[in-house]
Formats: sequence, C-alpha cells, structure tokens
Amino acid sequence: MDKIYIPVGDFLKNAGIVGLNYMLEVSEAENGIEYGFTDDCQSMWITREFIEVSDWTDMYFKAFIKCYGSDTVYKTALDKIKNILEKIELSDWKQNECKEDLKFLNDKLLSNSYKSGFENIKAQINNPQVYEQLMAKKLKESMEKEELRKRLIELKEFLEQPLCKETFSMKSIIYNYINKFWEGKSFLLRANASKNMREVFDNDFSQPLKKYITTEHKKAKEMCIDCNSLIASKEKVSIAFMKEQADDLARKKSAFWNCKVDAYLCPVCAFVYSLVPLGFQLIGDKFLFVNANNNINQLIISNKKSGKVKETSEKKEDEKYSSWIARALNVLLDEKSRELSNIQIITRGRDESDRYTFDVISKDILMILNDGVIQKNLMKISERPYIKNGTNVHESVVLNILNYHNQYSLINKLLKMALETNSIVYMATRVYNIQARINMIQKEKKKIGGVKMELNYVKKSGYELRKELLASKGTSDDACIRGTVYKLLNALSVCDVARFMDVIMRVYCSTKLCIPNSFIRLLEDKESFQEYGYAFLIGLQGGYYEKEENSNE
Repeated sequence: MDKIYIPVGDFLKNAGIVGLNYMLEVSEAENGIEYGFTDDCQSMWITREFIEVSDWTDMYFKAFIKCYGSDTVYKTALDKIKNILEKIELSDWKQNECKEDLKFLNDKLLSNSYKSGFENIKAQINNPQVYEQLMAKKLKESMEKEELRKRLIELKEFLEQPLCKETFSMKSIIYNYINKFWEGKSFLLRANASKNMREVFDNDFSQPLKKYITTEHKKAKEMCIDCNSLIASKEKVSIAFMKEQADDLARKKSAFWNCKVDAYLCPVCAFVYSLVPLGFQLIGDKFLFVNANNNINQLIISNKKSGKVKETSEKKEDEKYSSWIARALNVLLDEKSRELSNIQIITRGRDESDRYTFDVISKDILMILNDGVIQKNLMKISERPYIKNGTNVHESVVLNILNYHNQYSLINKLLKMALETNSIVYMATRVYNIQARINMIQKEKKKIGGVKMELNYVKKSGYELRKELLASKGTSDDACIRGTVYKLLNALSVCDVARFMDVIMRVYCSTKLCIPNSFIRLLEDKESFQEYGYAFLIGLQGGYYEKEENSNE
C-alpha cells in the first residue's frame, strides 16, 4: 500500500507529529491500517488513499475543538447563561446579581470576530434573528424577569446549534491558541479575517496537501527545507508563517546565501506544522511540550492529553515558572520516561511578548523527579507552598533539584523560622525528606546501604530529647530550648562539627539520656554531618512523626 512518510525532526516538527496523531485519534482513523509508525518509530506514515478520501479541514477543526473547546469564550458564555437562568428561578432573585455576567455575554458574543463568524453562517443556521436581536438590543439587568429569561433561553438554544458551536469555538481558539504558534496565513491572514474559516483553511492547507501527493515531482527544482522532498514553485510554503522561525522571506533575503531563499516547506510538512498547537499541552497560562525525541511512541506518551494534567497542574496565582514546570513534569512524564537520557522541555506563554523557553532535564534529575517519595513530598509542599515571608518553598526545592544544589540551606532557614512559628517544622520535615531521599538514591548508585533506619533513629532521638527537656521544665512550650536549637542551626550552617557536638554533649549531660551512637559517625564522616544534624534538629523541634518516618515519606 502506497504511503506518505513523516520523519521526526526538531521540536516544532515533533509537536506537529504529536498533533497529527491526536487529530487522527479524534477522527477515529484506523491505527495500523490508515496510519501508523515505522518499525524503528522514527517516522509516521499515512496511506495515500486515506489522504485522498479524507476531509482534512473537518478533522482539523474537530480536533482543535475537542482539545481546546472547554477553554473558550463560547463555553464560558454558555456556563454563564446557565448560571443566570438558575438564579432567575430562585424566589429571592435580585437583578443586580447578574450584572457582570450579562456584561460578559454582551462584550464577548458581540466581539468583531464573533460578528464576522456569524455573517459567514447566518444563512445556514436556525433563528439567526436571535443574534441580530442581541446586536440591536443588548442584555441588561434592568429587563423584566420573564423577558430576560426568554432572551437567555433563546440565546442558549441558538448557541448550541452545531455550526454555531464550531464557528464561535474556533474563533476563540484561533485568536487565543493557534495564533501563539503561527500567523499570517489562512484564517490568520488579516485579509481573510471576515472570510469563511473552513474555506480559507481548505484552500491554503488541505487542498494543497491532497494535490501534492497525487502530483509527479520528478522535474521539480525546489526542495522542502524539512523533509527534502521535491516541490514545484507554486507548491512551496514559506516557513515564515511559523512564529520565530524566519522573517518575511519576500522582503528579507539577505540572511540567505546569495540572497536565494530556500526556507520553504512542502504542503505535507506545512500541514504538519499547522498542527503544532495541538502537540503542545496547555497547562495554566503556558504551553508545554516534552521533546522526548528517542522515538514517536515516546513523544506521544510524554505529551498525551488528559484531564489529569489540567486538574493537577494548573498554574496557581503568583506561582513562578520553575515551581509550575516541576508539577507539570510530575504529571506529564510517564513511567517509561525513566528510560530516557536527557529530555528537552519547551514552553511558550500566551502573551504576545512571550517566546519559546528551552530547558534540558538530565537523566539524573529526571530520575529524582520521577521518584515516588520525592513526588509525594513535593505534592504535599505544593498544596501550601508559601510561608509567612512570601517564600515559595516548592519553588526553592525545585530550583535546588534542577541546579544540583542540596536543600540544607533551605532547611536551616525553615528551622530558624520555626523557632517563632512551630507549624513550619512540618514544611522543613518535607524538604528534609526530599534531601534524604536524594542522598539515598545517590548512595544506592554507589551501593552504600543501611542508612534509612539510622536517620530515622537520629530524628527520633531528637524528638525524645525534646520531650525530656520540656518535661524537666514542666512545660509544653518549647521556648526553653530555642537557644539550643539556634546554636545548633548556626553550627550546621557552617558545617562546624566540633561546635555542634559541644552543644549536643552539654545538653545531653543535663538529662538522663544517652547521646545517639550515630553521632560518632559525624566525627569520622563530615559528609554525613548535615544529613544527620538536620534529622536530629527536625526531631528536636517536634518534627518527628513515627508513622510517617516508618515509610520515609
């Protein structure tokens, strides 16, 4: 069976392939029959017959609505109509309660893009007068209850028509999602703003694709910059329609050898590039793509769309990039990703000024971020990441991991703050658990074992000393041990083993308890000093929880 092959490439090409796979899945194309992957998973194939008989414009529109439809003005408008109608039914309904929602409906549904969309479809839909009435007389909270209710019901029924849903949803998707990746072509060419979206996309992408695969190119002189396929002059597509890839090639030729422009795509690659927005994952206010380019299967697994991503990884207000990217990675990276070497993470914001951002997550960092214990503690920290001075603890932990820094300075800072606010000890414990787990992973790589239970014992020893000291003072207020804690923290911060042990011995001499045998290790192995010292201090400040420590969460 004759096939068209689409090989993997740079991150944009790979995102387009992921988008193409998503579109084919949504259209229920038969994997392995109408499309599939080569044995080495380095190329995707589609049969010529399937390309010829399929409606690529229809598949394109349906895939984008499936992917982004729930995040459009259209969907929000329907939700607001439903919300207002529910309020109207209440006996104590007050007109001013829906003022803001009505303003939203008037402003958004009567935007220029929605008006132009309506003009294109009004002859093909039922009751176009409902929208025309909205243009002539906006919805107002001062309307009589029954009049407002009637208008809203009619508007809801009008908007729920399939063609209205597609048209208004795509207007939002085009100007909020697609145009973040490409512009100046098809429905994003300014001259086509008032034209039928399906027609212009069909003319610029779908029909050229079909025509190209049925045309002989032995005498063609141009070559696709992506796949090296031959293309005729009338078939070539300037790669400049993709943002940040090239300037206007018709005007700026000086960047090319002998001013001969060769940055053109064949119609197949152009269609794949048009699908790039489907390959990226929208999480919060960022688009994210995991360029796990070992093979196509891994690309698809790492960027698979699911409701779980949106629910657990939506960017919180005022949350910084590194904190968000870590939570996104925790969700996006499949178990199979552990087998990868390095992973390239590409993000792009939704503002016009935003550019592509690139990060490379090494295999070691990937293994740490994929560890169950570390993920569990990061998740707990992310639930309440901020502490009283505005520090984002989750942010700080992630930055330390990404930059190969340990967490001890952060733990020290948290434990000093805990002298005034004891609840912060819980946060310090979580951060310590992460560092202890990282240490254990590194020791396991070096085949050093038998540390976990010893650290638990040290932490428990600190907690037992705390109970003994408070009991001797006849109080539950730990103000009496804050001076000791402060001295120990200072010794830890500068890795002063002698000073730390001097304070420890003085304190233990005032009790009937014995100094933990594990502390002898500190005199011989200074590399373990901070690990053991902070474990002890977390316990001393009340951070020992027996059930939790048994599992080293």
